Amino acid sequence: MLSWEQSPSLVQMQRERAWVEIDLAAIAHNVTQIKRLLQKRTELMAVVKADAYGHGAIAIAQASVQAGATWLGVATIPEGIELRESGIQAPILILGATYTPEQIRAIAHWNLQPTLCTPKQALVFAETIANLPNASPLPVHLKLDTGMSRLGTDWQAATEFAQLVHRLPNLTIASIYSHLATAESLDRTVVNQQQQRFETAIAQIQLAGITPPKLHLANSAGTLTDANLHYDLVRVGLALYGLYPAAHLKSVVALKPVLQVKARITQLKTIQAGTGVSYGHRFIADREMAIAVVGIGYADGIPRNLSNQMGAIVQGQLVPQIGAVTMDQLMLDVSQVPNLQEGDVVTILGHDGNESISADDWAETLGTISWEILCSFKHRLPRIAVSHALPDFALDAKRQ
Repeated sequence: MLSWEQSPSLVQMQRERAWVEIDLAAIAHNVTQIKRLLQKRTELMAVVKADAYGHGAIAIAQASVQAGATWLGVATIPEGIELRESGIQAPILILGATYTPEQIRAIAHWNLQPTLCTPKQALVFAETIANLPNASPLPVHLKLDTGMSRLGTDWQAATEFAQLVHRLPNLTIASIYSHLATAESLDRTVVNQQQQRFETAIAQIQLAGITPPKLHLANSAGTLTDANLHYDLVRVGLALYGLYPAAHLKSVVALKPVLQVKARITQLKTIQAGTGVSYGHRFIADREMAIAVVGIGYADGIPRNLSNQMGAIVQGQLVPQIGAVTMDQLMLDVSQVPNLQEGDVVTILGHDGNESISADDWAETLGTISWEILCSFKHRLPRIAVSHALPDFALDAKRQ
Protein backbone atom coordinates (compact mmCIF):
# COMPACT_ATOMS: atom_id res chain seq x y z
CA MET A 1 0.00 0.00 0.00
CA LEU A 2 1.30 3.44 -0.88
CA SER A 3 2.13 5.73 1.99
CA TRP A 4 0.75 9.25 2.10
CA GLU A 5 4.28 10.52 1.57
CA GLN A 6 4.30 8.62 -1.75
CA SER A 7 0.84 9.89 -2.71
CA PRO A 8 0.56 13.62 -1.95
CA SER A 9 -2.72 13.81 -3.83
CA LEU A 10 -4.26 11.54 -1.20
CA VAL A 11 -3.22 13.96 1.52
CA GLN A 12 -5.13 16.68 -0.30
CA MET A 13 -8.17 14.40 -0.51
CA GLN A 14 -8.19 14.24 3.28
CA ARG A 15 -9.25 17.89 3.24
CA GLU A 16 -11.79 17.79 0.43
CA ARG A 17 -14.85 17.46 2.68
CA ALA A 18 -14.25 17.60 6.44
CA TRP A 19 -11.45 16.76 8.84
CA VAL A 20 -10.07 17.13 12.35
CA GLU A 21 -6.87 19.09 12.86
CA ILE A 22 -4.61 18.03 15.73
CA ASP A 23 -2.01 20.52 16.93
CA LEU A 24 0.91 18.44 18.23
CA ALA A 25 2.71 21.59 19.35
CA ALA A 26 -0.24 22.24 21.68
CA ILE A 27 0.22 18.77 23.18
CA ALA A 28 3.86 19.57 23.91
CA HIS A 29 2.84 22.91 25.39
CA ASN A 30 0.21 21.35 27.65
CA VAL A 31 2.55 18.62 28.91
CA THR A 32 5.19 21.22 29.71
CA GLN A 33 2.73 23.46 31.53
CA ILE A 34 1.29 20.62 33.59
CA LYS A 35 4.72 19.31 34.52
CA ARG A 36 5.56 22.73 35.95
CA LEU A 37 2.85 22.14 38.56
CA LEU A 38 4.50 18.91 39.71
CA GLN A 39 7.38 18.18 42.02
CA LYS A 40 10.38 16.48 40.45
CA ARG A 41 9.44 13.12 41.96
CA THR A 42 5.95 13.21 40.46
CA GLU A 43 5.62 11.63 37.02
CA LEU A 44 3.02 12.43 34.40
CA MET A 45 0.80 9.78 32.82
CA ALA A 46 -0.78 10.87 29.55
CA VAL A 47 -4.20 9.24 29.36
CA VAL A 48 -4.72 8.29 25.71
CA LYS A 49 -7.69 5.95 26.01
CA ALA A 50 -10.57 6.17 23.53
CA ASP A 51 -8.10 6.97 20.73
CA ALA A 52 -6.71 9.81 22.84
CA TYR A 53 -10.19 11.25 23.41
CA GLY A 54 -10.72 11.20 19.64
CA HIS A 55 -7.44 12.95 18.84
CA GLY A 56 -5.48 9.92 17.53
CA ALA A 57 -3.74 7.75 20.11
CA ILE A 58 -0.43 7.03 18.39
CA ALA A 59 0.49 10.60 17.47
CA ILE A 60 -0.71 11.96 20.82
CA ALA A 61 1.19 9.30 22.78
CA GLN A 62 4.37 9.95 20.82
CA ALA A 63 4.09 13.72 21.25
CA SER A 64 3.31 13.37 24.97
CA VAL A 65 6.30 11.13 25.65
CA GLN A 66 8.58 13.40 23.64
CA ALA A 67 7.38 16.34 25.75
CA GLY A 68 8.07 14.61 29.06
CA ALA A 69 5.23 12.23 29.96
CA THR A 70 6.72 9.00 31.31
CA TRP A 71 3.59 6.82 31.45
CA LEU A 72 0.63 6.20 29.17
CA GLY A 73 -2.85 5.18 30.25
CA VAL A 74 -5.38 3.27 28.16
CA ALA A 75 -8.71 1.60 28.89
CA THR A 76 -8.36 -1.65 26.93
CA ILE A 77 -5.79 -4.18 25.81
CA PRO A 78 -6.24 -3.44 22.07
CA GLU A 79 -5.51 0.22 22.80
CA GLY A 80 -2.26 -0.81 24.47
CA ILE A 81 -1.33 -3.18 21.66
CA GLU A 82 -1.86 -0.41 19.10
CA LEU A 83 0.70 1.74 20.91
CA ARG A 84 3.20 -1.10 21.20
CA GLU A 85 2.85 -1.96 17.51
CA SER A 86 3.71 1.65 16.70
CA GLY A 87 7.02 1.24 18.53
CA ILE A 88 6.15 3.10 21.75
CA GLN A 89 8.17 1.70 24.66
CA ALA A 90 6.86 3.76 27.61
CA PRO A 91 5.07 1.84 30.38
CA ILE A 92 1.37 1.48 29.59
CA LEU A 93 -1.24 1.07 32.32
CA ILE A 94 -4.54 -0.56 31.41
CA LEU A 95 -7.10 1.32 33.47
CA GLY A 96 -9.99 -1.04 32.73
CA ALA A 97 -10.65 -4.43 34.26
CA THR A 98 -9.19 -7.55 32.59
CA TYR A 99 -9.72 -11.07 33.86
CA THR A 100 -9.71 -13.82 31.21
CA PRO A 101 -6.66 -16.01 30.50
CA GLU A 102 -6.62 -14.77 26.90
CA GLN A 103 -6.46 -11.16 28.06
CA ILE A 104 -3.75 -11.95 30.59
CA ARG A 105 -1.57 -13.72 28.02
CA ALA A 106 -1.90 -10.70 25.72
CA ILE A 107 -0.94 -8.36 28.55
CA ALA A 108 2.20 -10.36 29.28
CA HIS A 109 3.13 -10.71 25.61
CA TRP A 110 2.79 -7.00 24.86
CA ASN A 111 4.46 -5.82 28.07
CA LEU A 112 1.37 -4.02 29.33
CA GLN A 113 0.57 -3.39 32.99
CA PRO A 114 -2.91 -4.31 34.26
CA THR A 115 -5.14 -2.89 36.95
CA LEU A 116 -6.22 -5.46 39.55
CA CYS A 117 -9.55 -4.65 41.16
CA THR A 118 -10.43 -7.76 43.19
CA PRO A 119 -8.76 -10.74 44.90
CA LYS A 120 -10.50 -13.10 42.46
CA GLN A 121 -8.97 -11.27 39.53
CA ALA A 122 -5.53 -11.45 41.15
CA LEU A 123 -5.81 -15.24 41.55
CA VAL A 124 -6.68 -15.68 37.87
CA PHE A 125 -3.71 -13.55 36.89
CA ALA A 126 -1.29 -15.50 39.08
CA GLU A 127 -2.50 -18.86 37.78
CA THR A 128 -2.36 -17.81 34.13
CA ILE A 129 1.09 -16.24 34.39
CA ALA A 130 2.41 -19.35 36.15
CA ASN A 131 1.46 -21.44 33.11
CA LEU A 132 3.31 -19.21 30.63
CA PRO A 133 6.74 -20.40 29.45
CA ASN A 134 9.65 -18.36 30.78
CA ALA A 135 7.26 -16.02 32.54
CA SER A 136 8.77 -13.12 34.46
CA PRO A 137 6.95 -11.35 37.31
CA LEU A 138 4.15 -9.18 35.92
CA PRO A 139 3.87 -5.62 37.28
CA VAL A 140 0.29 -5.02 38.47
CA HIS A 141 -1.48 -1.97 39.83
CA LEU A 142 -3.99 -2.32 42.66
CA LYS A 143 -7.14 -0.21 42.41
CA LEU A 144 -8.92 0.87 45.59
CA ASP A 145 -12.46 2.20 45.71
CA THR A 146 -12.39 5.21 48.04
CA GLY A 147 -15.72 6.67 47.00
CA MET A 148 -16.10 6.48 43.23
CA SER A 149 -18.13 3.25 43.51
CA ARG A 150 -16.73 2.02 40.24
CA LEU A 151 -13.75 -0.32 39.84
CA GLY A 152 -11.63 -1.34 42.79
CA THR A 153 -11.56 -3.18 46.11
CA ASP A 154 -13.15 -1.32 49.01
CA TRP A 155 -10.50 0.74 50.76
CA GLN A 156 -11.30 -0.90 54.08
CA ALA A 157 -10.20 -4.26 52.63
CA ALA A 158 -7.06 -2.84 51.05
CA THR A 159 -4.58 -4.49 53.40
CA GLU A 160 -5.90 -7.99 52.81
CA PHE A 161 -5.96 -7.34 49.07
CA ALA A 162 -2.38 -6.09 49.01
CA GLN A 163 -1.18 -8.96 51.19
CA LEU A 164 -2.77 -11.50 48.85
CA VAL A 165 -1.17 -9.99 45.75
CA HIS A 166 2.16 -9.62 47.55
CA ARG A 167 2.16 -13.37 48.32
CA LEU A 168 1.14 -14.51 44.87
CA PRO A 169 3.93 -15.80 42.64
CA ASN A 170 4.67 -14.09 39.33
CA LEU A 171 2.97 -10.84 40.33
CA THR A 172 4.68 -7.72 41.64
CA ILE A 173 2.89 -4.64 42.92
CA ALA A 174 3.88 -1.66 40.77
CA SER A 175 1.48 0.87 42.30
CA ILE A 176 -1.65 1.35 44.35
CA TYR A 177 -4.15 3.92 43.20
CA SER A 178 -7.68 5.24 43.41
CA HIS A 179 -9.85 7.65 41.42
CA LEU A 180 -11.44 10.92 42.53
CA ALA A 181 -15.15 11.40 41.94
CA THR A 182 -15.55 15.17 42.48
CA ALA A 183 -12.07 16.67 42.06
CA GLU A 184 -13.37 19.53 39.90
CA SER A 185 -15.84 20.70 42.57
CA LEU A 186 -15.30 23.78 44.72
CA ASP A 187 -16.73 21.77 47.60
CA ARG A 188 -13.77 19.70 48.80
CA THR A 189 -15.72 17.48 51.20
CA VAL A 190 -15.74 14.34 49.06
CA VAL A 191 -12.19 14.86 47.78
CA ASN A 192 -10.87 15.23 51.31
CA GLN A 193 -12.78 12.14 52.40
CA GLN A 194 -11.40 10.10 49.50
CA GLN A 195 -7.85 11.25 50.15
CA GLN A 196 -8.15 10.43 53.85
CA ARG A 197 -9.46 6.96 53.03
CA PHE A 198 -6.65 6.44 50.52
CA GLU A 199 -3.95 7.49 52.96
CA THR A 200 -5.46 5.38 55.75
CA ALA A 201 -5.43 2.34 53.50
CA ILE A 202 -1.84 2.96 52.40
CA ALA A 203 -0.69 3.42 56.02
CA GLN A 204 -2.25 0.10 56.97
CA ILE A 205 -0.64 -1.62 53.99
CA GLN A 206 2.74 -0.22 54.98
CA LEU A 207 2.25 -1.41 58.57
CA ALA A 208 1.74 -4.87 57.09
CA GLY A 209 5.25 -4.65 55.65
CA ILE A 210 4.34 -3.77 52.05
CA THR A 211 5.73 -0.60 50.49
CA PRO A 212 4.12 0.21 47.14
CA PRO A 213 6.66 1.67 44.65
CA LYS A 214 4.15 4.27 43.47
CA LEU A 215 0.94 5.88 44.68
CA HIS A 216 -1.44 7.88 42.48
CA LEU A 217 -4.80 9.50 42.96
CA ALA A 218 -5.09 12.66 40.84
CA ASN A 219 -6.88 12.96 37.52
CA SER A 220 -6.77 16.22 35.53
CA ALA A 221 -8.92 18.05 38.05
CA GLY A 222 -6.95 16.72 41.00
CA THR A 223 -3.70 17.68 39.29
CA LEU A 224 -4.87 21.26 38.78
CA THR A 225 -6.51 21.81 42.16
CA ASP A 226 -4.17 20.51 44.87
CA ALA A 227 -0.48 19.58 44.92
CA ASN A 228 -1.18 17.35 47.94
CA LEU A 229 -3.03 15.01 45.56
CA HIS A 230 -0.05 14.50 43.25
CA TYR A 231 1.88 11.70 45.04
CA ASP A 232 4.23 9.78 42.70
CA LEU A 233 2.17 10.03 39.52
CA VAL A 234 -0.73 12.03 38.10
CA ARG A 235 -3.07 10.71 35.42
CA VAL A 236 -3.95 13.54 33.03
CA GLY A 237 -6.55 13.20 30.32
CA LEU A 238 -8.74 16.22 29.54
CA ALA A 239 -6.10 18.81 30.46
CA LEU A 240 -3.66 17.13 28.10
CA TYR A 241 -6.01 18.09 25.27
CA GLY A 242 -6.20 21.71 26.35
CA LEU A 243 -9.57 21.74 28.11
CA TYR A 244 -10.41 22.30 31.76
CA PRO A 245 -12.52 20.04 34.00
CA ALA A 246 -14.19 23.17 35.41
CA ALA A 247 -14.20 26.85 34.50
CA HIS A 248 -12.63 27.97 37.78
CA LEU A 249 -9.48 25.98 36.94
CA LYS A 250 -8.63 28.12 33.91
CA SER A 251 -6.54 30.44 36.07
CA VAL A 252 -4.29 27.61 37.28
CA VAL A 253 -2.43 26.93 34.07
CA ALA A 254 -2.54 28.17 30.47
CA LEU A 255 -3.54 25.27 28.24
CA LYS A 256 -4.00 25.22 24.47
CA PRO A 257 -6.85 23.30 22.82
CA VAL A 258 -5.43 20.61 20.56
CA LEU A 259 -8.39 19.79 18.32
CA GLN A 260 -10.19 21.76 15.62
CA VAL A 261 -12.95 20.49 13.34
CA LYS A 262 -13.14 21.94 9.85
CA ALA A 263 -15.22 21.36 6.72
CA ARG A 264 -15.76 22.87 3.30
CA ILE A 265 -18.71 24.64 1.73
CA THR A 266 -20.11 22.34 -0.94
CA GLN A 267 -22.85 24.61 -2.30
CA LEU A 268 -24.02 28.20 -1.97
CA LYS A 269 -27.59 29.28 -2.69
CA THR A 270 -30.12 32.01 -2.02
CA ILE A 271 -33.53 31.19 -0.55
CA GLN A 272 -36.60 33.40 -0.21
CA ALA A 273 -38.56 34.36 2.88
CA GLY A 274 -40.89 31.54 3.91
CA THR A 275 -38.60 28.80 2.60
CA GLY A 276 -38.08 25.79 4.87
CA VAL A 277 -34.62 24.39 5.47
CA SER A 278 -33.69 20.71 5.98
CA TYR A 279 -35.74 17.78 7.31
CA GLY A 280 -38.96 18.68 9.06
CA HIS A 281 -38.59 22.35 8.12
CA ARG A 282 -37.53 23.12 11.68
CA PHE A 283 -36.22 26.42 10.33
CA ILE A 284 -38.22 28.77 8.10
CA ALA A 285 -36.41 31.73 6.55
CA ASP A 286 -37.88 35.06 7.68
CA ARG A 287 -36.16 36.97 4.86
CA GLU A 288 -34.17 36.42 1.70
CA MET A 289 -31.15 34.51 2.90
CA ALA A 290 -27.81 33.29 1.57
CA ILE A 291 -27.10 29.81 2.84
CA ALA A 292 -24.05 27.57 2.66
CA VAL A 293 -24.30 23.80 2.59
CA VAL A 294 -21.31 22.33 4.49
CA GLY A 295 -20.04 18.78 4.06
CA ILE A 296 -20.26 17.50 7.64
CA GLY A 297 -23.10 16.05 9.68
CA TYR A 298 -24.16 13.79 12.49
CA ALA A 299 -22.49 10.75 10.90
CA ASP A 300 -19.24 12.62 11.50
CA GLY A 301 -20.07 13.38 15.12
CA ILE A 302 -21.96 16.67 14.98
CA PRO A 303 -24.76 16.20 17.55
CA ARG A 304 -28.13 16.46 15.82
CA ASN A 305 -29.53 18.01 19.01
CA LEU A 306 -27.43 21.08 18.21
CA SER A 307 -29.67 21.80 15.21
CA ASN A 308 -30.57 25.51 15.21
CA GLN A 309 -28.49 25.94 18.39
CA MET A 310 -24.91 26.00 17.08
CA GLY A 311 -22.79 28.27 15.00
CA ALA A 312 -19.74 28.03 12.78
CA ILE A 313 -16.97 30.43 11.82
CA VAL A 314 -16.67 31.54 8.20
CA GLN A 315 -13.89 33.95 7.21
CA GLY A 316 -13.52 34.96 10.84
CA GLN A 317 -17.24 35.64 11.32
CA LEU A 318 -19.54 33.66 13.58
CA VAL A 319 -22.65 32.57 11.69
CA PRO A 320 -25.70 30.54 12.78
CA GLN A 321 -26.43 27.00 11.72
CA ILE A 322 -29.98 26.61 10.45
CA GLY A 323 -32.32 23.67 10.03
CA ALA A 324 -31.83 20.09 11.17
CA VAL A 325 -28.28 18.76 11.03
CA THR A 326 -28.37 15.89 8.53
CA MET A 327 -26.25 12.77 8.27
CA ASP A 328 -23.57 14.23 6.01
CA GLN A 329 -24.35 17.94 5.77
CA LEU A 330 -25.50 21.02 7.62
CA MET A 331 -26.58 24.48 6.54
CA LEU A 332 -25.40 27.91 7.61
CA ASP A 333 -26.87 31.39 7.26
CA VAL A 334 -24.03 33.26 5.54
CA SER A 335 -26.01 36.32 4.51
CA GLN A 336 -23.53 38.62 6.25
CA VAL A 337 -20.38 37.06 4.77
CA PRO A 338 -19.48 38.43 1.33
CA ASN A 339 -17.56 36.82 -1.51
CA LEU A 340 -17.88 33.20 -0.44
CA GLN A 341 -17.13 30.36 -2.82
CA GLU A 342 -17.70 26.64 -2.88
CA GLY A 343 -14.69 24.99 -1.30
CA ASP A 344 -14.12 27.68 1.33
CA VAL A 345 -13.19 26.30 4.74
CA VAL A 346 -15.59 26.54 7.66
CA THR A 347 -14.45 26.14 11.28
CA ILE A 348 -16.98 23.97 13.08
CA LEU A 349 -15.03 23.69 16.32
CA GLY A 350 -11.94 25.77 17.02
CA HIS A 351 -10.86 29.32 16.29
CA ASP A 352 -10.59 31.63 13.31
CA GLY A 353 -9.58 35.25 13.75
CA ASN A 354 -11.15 36.63 16.91
CA GLU A 355 -13.93 34.04 17.04
CA SER A 356 -13.83 30.62 18.66
CA ILE A 357 -16.16 27.72 19.39
CA SER A 358 -15.14 25.17 21.99
CA ALA A 359 -16.22 21.71 23.07
CA ASP A 360 -17.31 23.41 26.30
CA ASP A 361 -19.74 25.56 24.31
CA TRP A 362 -21.37 22.52 22.79
CA ALA A 363 -21.41 20.68 26.10
CA GLU A 364 -23.14 23.57 27.84
CA THR A 365 -25.81 23.76 25.15
CA LEU A 366 -26.42 20.02 25.26
CA GLY A 367 -26.23 19.62 29.04
CA THR A 368 -23.31 17.20 28.82
CA ILE A 369 -19.53 17.32 29.32
CA SER A 370 -16.66 18.24 27.02
CA TRP A 371 -15.19 14.73 27.35
CA GLU A 372 -18.20 13.34 25.47
CA ILE A 373 -17.94 15.98 22.75
CA LEU A 374 -14.27 15.21 22.07
CA CYS A 375 -14.87 11.47 21.91
CA SER A 376 -17.83 11.79 19.53
CA PHE A 377 -16.04 12.63 16.28
CA LYS A 378 -16.16 9.63 13.96
CA HIS A 379 -13.22 8.10 12.18
CA ARG A 380 -14.46 8.96 8.73
CA LEU A 381 -13.15 12.39 9.67
CA PRO A 382 -9.41 12.16 8.95
CA ARG A 383 -7.13 13.35 11.74
CA ILE A 384 -4.58 15.74 10.28
CA ALA A 385 -1.60 16.56 12.47
CA VAL A 386 -0.42 20.14 12.31
CA SER A 387 2.58 21.54 14.12
CA HIS A 388 5.01 24.38 13.61
CA ALA A 389 7.78 21.81 14.00
CA LEU A 390 6.29 19.12 11.77
CA PRO A 391 4.80 18.90 8.26
CA ASP A 392 1.11 18.15 8.06
CA PHE A 393 0.28 14.48 7.74
CA ALA A 394 -2.71 12.21 8.04
CA LEU A 395 -2.78 10.49 11.43
CA ASP A 396 -4.85 7.61 10.10
CA ALA A 397 -2.24 7.00 7.41
CA LYS A 398 0.55 6.74 9.97
CA ARG A 399 -1.07 3.54 11.23
CA GLN A 400 -0.65 1.75 7.92
